[in-house]
Amino acid sequence: MQVPCSSSKADFPWWLVVAAVLAIAVAVFVATSNLYTQVFATVAKGIGVTIFVTVIAFVLASAMGLGIALMGMSGSRWLRQIARFYVEIIRGVPILVLLFWIAFAGAPAFVAAWNALTAPLQSAGLFGELLVRDVSLLWRAIMALTIGYSAFISEVFRAGIQSVEKGQIEAAKALGLTRAQRFRLIVFPQAIRTILPPLGNDFVALVKDSSLVSVLGVADITQMGKVYAAGSFRFFETYSLTAYIYLILTVGLSLALRALERRLRRQHEE
Repeated sequence: MQVPCSSSKADFPWWLVVAAVLAIAVAVFVATSNLYTQVFATVAKGIGVTIFVTVIAFVLASAMGLGIALMGMSGSRWLRQIARFYVEIIRGVPILVLLFWIAFAGAPAFVAAWNALTAPLQSAGLFGELLVRDVSLLWRAIMALTIGYSAFISEVFRAGIQSVEKGQIEAAKALGLTRAQRFRLIVFPQAIRTILPPLGNDFVALVKDSSLVSVLGVADITQMGKVYAAGSFRFFETYSLTAYIYLILTVGLSLALRALERRLRRQHEE
């Protein structure tokens, strides 16, 4: 009779061991090669911009997504329809197309609307005229990613909130808790366990999609790689290291999120 292997042995992350060995080997090779060291030093200058764009866009998208999810579950039919319209329309537009639209159509429209609304204040000398060039391409890119991901994140929040048993909500109502108190004390603490895994996946996906801001000339990792490759014609070395940096960021973030999920699961079981 064959004895089945234990779960701990079967689930041992051998893939992670191989990936770690390869990552260390690449790091040693880069450190000992003058060419790869130069390429890495140039491309790595965009890491700060990539992290900034990702974190700010994710925080804003999460806030917007939560608001849209609550609108979609409100008692008002009009609010539900507005939320559903927003989600379906935004999810149907590719992120790259949305990025171009926000950068070259949305931003000028916003500037025109702002100047029209503040015209009396501008005439009184309280405000200066806002120009399109005053809205940086970095923030246009952040807003495009925020709008694009808010639609996906709203569905994550909606599914997580609706996973909470209605009986607990009814019990909270019977105790006299307000709608805000029910959400803060009963619904959200339980929903977060369901929300966290897909929300983490969206965060990792946003790290990768942040590379799209390079089409606007934002100096992220991808843009720095494009500039270096165009000037040196070292395409293989440049884009290999660009992919390496993104892998370090995304795999490291995925492992951290999995560790957080396991910790929350253990706390719930205790």
